[in-house]
Amino acid sequence: MIATFIQRAVMQGIPLLYGSTGEIITEKTGNLNLGIPGVMYVGGICGVIGSFLYEHSLESVEAINPFLAVLIPLVSTLLGSLLMGLIYSFLTVSLRANQNVTGLALTTFGVGIGNFFGGSLIKLTKSDMPSIALTATSNCFRSSFPFAEKLGWFGTVFFSYSFLAYAAIIVALVSAFVLSKTRVGLNLRAVGESPATADAAGINVGKYKYFSTCIGSMIAGLGGLYYVMDYANGVWSNDAFGDRGWLAIALVIFTVWKPNMSIFGSILFGGLFIVHNYIQNLGVSIQEIFKMLPYVVTILVLVFVSMRNRRENQPPASLGLAYFREDR
Repeated sequence: MIATFIQRAVMQGIPLLYGSTGEIITEKTGNLNLGIPGVMYVGGICGVIGSFLYEHSLESVEAINPFLAVLIPLVSTLLGSLLMGLIYSFLTVSLRANQNVTGLALTTFGVGIGNFFGGSLIKLTKSDMPSIALTATSNCFRSSFPFAEKLGWFGTVFFSYSFLAYAAIIVALVSAFVLSKTRVGLNLRAVGESPATADAAGINVGKYKYFSTCIGSMIAGLGGLYYVMDYANGVWSNDAFGDRGWLAIALVIFTVWKPNMSIFGSILFGGLFIVHNYIQNLGVSIQEIFKMLPYVVTILVLVFVSMRNRRENQPPASLGLAYFREDR
């Protein structure tokens, strides 16, 4: 029971880990991308489109090539998420549009794009259900270590996940290392703290903002791909993502802008998100309270961090602010 709960919490938390890691990288240069939910949605639908076109190009699903079945949706997701990152960067960095408004518009746009293409694919398949299933591709993504079942609860907790789950942890750890230990990370943080000072030091502010936002969007988009191909077993349904994108943004605050802390935070959030399913004989109102826990915990952490007022736990000083070089 406990091992299964942890396993499901990890699987539930992986999309949040991808989303929060991507958003942390973005916010480190001062870009507040509230469009992460839309980016994750577009990442998911692009992966679905890629796998749908590949599966339907085959004479039969038995002829599927596991390598191409993974590569095509993966590349499709990265390209779709990159495009979303470029749109946000162009509007906020080049045109200096309001970041809050742009991010919210990007979320609405991303969800609309996902629902439009998702609905179109469902009509093409003439499915009786309002969903599309890509089981063959999903099986390629969901492959785990063959020896996991032989190790009992230990295998269930540590070795029963797909490669995208382990990749999310690696990406978070690498991101934490790059941000704290490399010159690129130092420049990224400098742009986020004081773009005018970074500009005076010869750092190309616009380039770093574009770079971090696009890389962050591509990472966040993988969260959408993981949710569809792994957690949802290859089934796409419009509006099935729920509020996972917003949870990913809340996780950024919860982990005080540290990607390595997001690993543990995502598992905690994943557990809080599904704990109501494991509590028997409770009324609906109580279950809804449990669904609120991730947000309640985030608010408490935000209050605690603000009271301590330690600089290393605060957001970048220029977060959400457009940079006007003329004002330097």
